[in-house]
Amino acid sequence: MADEPLRLPFQPPVPPMLAAIGQIPGGDGWLYEPKWDGFRCLVYFDGEGVYLQSRDSRPLGRYFPEVEAAIRDTLPGPMVLDGEIVVITEDGIEFGLLQQRLHPAESRVRMLSETMPAAFVAFDLLADGDEDLRDAPLEERHRRLQRLVTAERPPIFRTPWTTDAALAAEWFQRFEGAGFDGVIAKRFDEPYQPGVRSMIKIKHLRTADCVVGGFRWAKNAEGTAVGSLLLGLYDDAGVLHHVGHTSSFKAAEKRELATLLAPLVTDDDTTGFGRGRTPGTPSRWTSGADVSWVRLEPSLVCEVTFDHLQGDRFRHGTTFQRWRPDKPPEDCTYSQLDVAVPAELRDLIGD
Repeated sequence: MADEPLRLPFQPPVPPMLAAIGQIPGGDGWLYEPKWDGFRCLVYFDGEGVYLQSRDSRPLGRYFPEVEAAIRDTLPGPMVLDGEIVVITEDGIEFGLLQQRLHPAESRVRMLSETMPAAFVAFDLLADGDEDLRDAPLEERHRRLQRLVTAERPPIFRTPWTTDAALAAEWFQRFEGAGFDGVIAKRFDEPYQPGVRSMIKIKHLRTADCVVGGFRWAKNAEGTAVGSLLLGLYDDAGVLHHVGHTSSFKAAEKRELATLLAPLVTDDDTTGFGRGRTPGTPSRWTSGADVSWVRLEPSLVCEVTFDHLQGDRFRHGTTFQRWRPDKPPEDCTYSQLDVAVPAELRDLIGD
C-alpha cells in the first residue's frame, strides 16, 4: 500500500494481468506488442502522488526515483497504468543493468538513477481520472492510453503495437537483438483480469552448443545421480566461461550421467573452468553446500535450448537436447549467440 491514500478509484495493490505461453494467434480481434524484458510495474498517479507497484505487489519507488519524477513531469493527470520498467542502452534493453538498481543503499540508488536511468513503458490503462476501467474492454483502454500517454520515446512512453499477425511474427524474429523477450497477444474485447493468465506470450527459444565443464550432484544423491550439468562457452581468447546450467533429466538419466561423467572428473583448472568465470568453489567428489560442483575435462559438447540471455549468460536454466560428439569443444564460442539490434528499435531507444 502507498503511505497515503491516493485520489484514485482504487488503491494499490492490484495483481497484474498475466500471460500463458503459446503461439502467435491469427484472426481478427488481436493486439500484438513486443514483450519487454524488465520489471513489471503498475503506476498509480493521482496528479501529485506516485506509487510504483511490482508484480508481487511490493513498492518499487525507492529504487527508481527518476521514474517517479518523470511520471510527475510527463503524465497529464490521475491514472493507473500497467507497464514495464526497463533500462535501455544503445545496444537495446539491458536486464542485467536493471537488476543492479535494486540496491539497499539510498546513496547508490541515487547514483545509479543518474548513471543508468530507467524508463517506464506503458501498455495498459486501468484507471483514467476517477473512472475504473478494469471492466472496460481492451479496445477502450487502449484508445484512452493512446490519448493520455503520447510519447514514443523514453523516459515515459507507450509500447509499439500492431493488429497485424504477420508483422508481429516479424517483430518476434527481428526484435530479439534489442533484448526483447518475444511477443504478447491480447484480445481487444477482454476486460483487465488481475492475476489471470488471459494474455498469450510467445517467447524466443534458441539453441546453443556448449561445453560441459562440470556438474552438480542431485540432492541427497551424491555419488549416484547428477542434478545439473554446468555449461561453458569460449571467448575470443580461448578462455572457457561458465554461462549456465541444464537439469532437464529424468531420474534414470541422472544416474546414467554419474557413470558417464566419472572418467572426466579432474582437478586441473588450466584447460576448463578456472581461468574464466566459474560456477563457484569446486569440490572433487563431495558436495557440501548446494553451490559446490565437480570439475570436468572440457571434452563433452551438448546442444541446449534457451529462452533469453542476460549479458553473456543464460538468464534461466536451459533444456538439454542432445550430445554433440561431432563438434569440437573449442568451436563452442560466444559467436553463435550474436544478434544485431534492428533499425526500428534503434529509432525507439534513440541516441
